[in-house]
Amino acid sequence: MASAPPALRLDAGDNSFQLSPGLRYWHDQHANASPEQAFSQAQTDVFAPLPGGNPAFGFQTGAYWFYLPIENMQRDEPRWLLVQEYALSDHLDLYLRYPDGHVEHQQGGDHVPFYNRFVRFRHPNFRIDLPAGTRVELLLRVQSESSMQVPLVLFTPQAFAELMRDTQFANGLYYGIVLALLCYNLVLWLMLRDSSYFWYLLHTLAFGLVLFTLNGYGFEYLWPTSAWLADAAVPISICLALMGMQMFSRSFLDLQARWPAGNIACLVMVGVFGAMGVASIWLPYSTATPIVSRAVLLGIAWIITASVVMLLRGYKPARLFLLAWSMFLIGTTAFTLLAFAILPQSFWTQYGVQIGSALELLLLSLALGHRYAGLRNANIRLVQDANERLERGLIDRTRELRTTLAQLGEANVKLQEFSRRDPLTGAYNRRHFHEALTKALDTSGNKHKSQALLLLDIDHFKRINDQYGHLVGDDCLKSISRSINEIAQTLNGLAARYGGEEFVLLLPGTDARMALQTAETVRLRIQQTIIHSHGHVIQLSASIGVHTIGVQQDILPDEAIRLADEALYRAKHDGRNCVRHSISVA
Repeated sequence: MASAPPALRLDAGDNSFQLSPGLRYWHDQHANASPEQAFSQAQTDVFAPLPGGNPAFGFQTGAYWFYLPIENMQRDEPRWLLVQEYALSDHLDLYLRYPDGHVEHQQGGDHVPFYNRFVRFRHPNFRIDLPAGTRVELLLRVQSESSMQVPLVLFTPQAFAELMRDTQFANGLYYGIVLALLCYNLVLWLMLRDSSYFWYLLHTLAFGLVLFTLNGYGFEYLWPTSAWLADAAVPISICLALMGMQMFSRSFLDLQARWPAGNIACLVMVGVFGAMGVASIWLPYSTATPIVSRAVLLGIAWIITASVVMLLRGYKPARLFLLAWSMFLIGTTAFTLLAFAILPQSFWTQYGVQIGSALELLLLSLALGHRYAGLRNANIRLVQDANERLERGLIDRTRELRTTLAQLGEANVKLQEFSRRDPLTGAYNRRHFHEALTKALDTSGNKHKSQALLLLDIDHFKRINDQYGHLVGDDCLKSISRSINEIAQTLNGLAARYGGEEFVLLLPGTDARMALQTAETVRLRIQQTIIHSHGHVIQLSASIGVHTIGVQQDILPDEAIRLADEALYRAKHDGRNCVRHSISVA
């Protein structure tokens, strides 16, 4: 039995109190405890302080109980308002036990009709009577399929009125921006009939609905008595916004004409998000919402990827477009990490999505205008150029044609070089390596000298990604790629990223002995390289399989790679961080 936790003193002069520093909590995993049991447990070590004072626990099952005794020292303020500054909790049960033993019970949450709230406000709230000089025990039970976030604040009526004023102003400003952008771009769409404006309208409207729902306004104004809509509206509106985002990006970046593969990927993602939205009608909220929350990051990451690709291909409107979605990604990431209890609750994590989306919508609107102006200027220039070409002679037209052909040739060379490279490490990719290996095995001159094939796999790379994150994993891949490429260049060889954490080297004029020495050099180089990334120090090792192709030996490329892969498998089987040669040695 532990001593009773200290009471929160409501001293004179303060009109609002954050309860998180003093709150103690208990996770009732089976959600079957009674208030009497919870009051009893609150006097023991079963109830613990909030971890780091953070009232966010992510998506959890069962029920959470929160306990805090309160002593009101303000004689002029016997009435207070308890507000949970998170709109999506399903069930809240507040119990107040007074010194005479009687207990008052109130209910809240978005599974209780909105009109039951003491104040018509988007966040659940309860009126609390706290007689001056009296110790009152506060016990709150929260059970929800949404993210378990319980930021509790105690307000005087005056302080809460000021909070409502400031909050309504800030949110009104945000939704005013959204509404203004909707009206402005609706007029432009009606005038220009550019599909980009239509998809921008859909994205803006859908994401406005997402935030309208997440901020509790949907439950307040649209479905105040529907618990099902209070839950389903979140994943459905998110999926609708994701579809609008993808279609807008596809249209703005002109993927259908400029990048057909990216266009297909975009349409596939639209279909996936649509299916997720339909599935959200039947799936439980605790299943659907975490999935679609992660899908938001995936969708934005793909848009940024497509923007970078188009920017690298010289599409200038992608610059402002990329900046807009980067702002949105930062804000959405902060909000999502808060939902999963990875980041603590703060102004930036709680309102990051509004800030990021407002900047994104403004920048996207500017990007649309810039793109339209660019297209208009391009059309004007095309007309002027056409008139000038009619006036110029045949010699000028021929010279322009030759210049254009030369530029196209240069662009084609650059594009071919880009297609041969792995975008992360800069090393040659698997397709180019396979072509080089095929050519090396088919060239008659190479029949008179042996060749070696080294297949390398980073040991326990998945563990590095899981423990440190993919950004650290990417830095590891880049470091290893540089090391392997340096060794390959000294031997006139070819290094490539074969896939995932696998790399491959082709060494001409190398026999089995030299191949094993080179493989051991590569292994030691990797083992001795210390990688510093994002505050972490990483030391790697690699397993290497070697196959040597002897003089006058006929072998297909796939067979040579298979033999090297078998040797790599034996290296892994023998404990990793070692080199093994294939059984077939010429």
